[in-house]
Amino acid sequence: MAKFDLTNLYKLQGELDAAIAANHGVTYETTRPRRTLALLVEFGEFANSTRCFKYWSNKGPEAKERVLDEYADGLHFFLSLGIDIKSSKMTYSFTKHEKDLTAQILKTYSLTVNFMKKQDEKSYVKAFQAFLNIVPLLHVRWSTIEGAYYKKLGVNYNRQETNY
Repeated sequence: MAKFDLTNLYKLQGELDAAIAANHGVTYETTRPRRTLALLVEFGEFANSTRCFKYWSNKGPEAKERVLDEYADGLHFFLSLGIDIKSSKMTYSFTKHEKDLTAQILKTYSLTVNFMKKQDEKSYVKAFQAFLNIVPLLHVRWSTIEGAYYKKLGVNYNRQETNY
């Protein structure tokens, strides 16, 4: 099973977090609850963009670019929270995931809420692994996810520069 190293993404996220902290006079400690809520909200926006749970609708998912953009938002907050709790795990691989996207999203939500309660590395790694295990269900390569992250990183820096 292929492994991917997130060291560079954690580094880039740390740099963005530092820019945000300087611009807004905040710290990891003072923003952890808000970053956790932001993760849950962004993850909900991702779920909504996939439309995987909308059994009452015949419409398919939003455009792939939009789905990837929403996933990248969640990735930003997961990385930021990992930096905050000083997670040392940098290498991941896709592991067993649920049979469908709805089930995997529910699993990720559940594990993220558990992390929110415990705020430790073990619960963070479980939640983040569940989030990463969504990628195979999107039928994209990890490099596509990285590309979406880099694109959103540029947007987020632009937002900081323009007083978003």
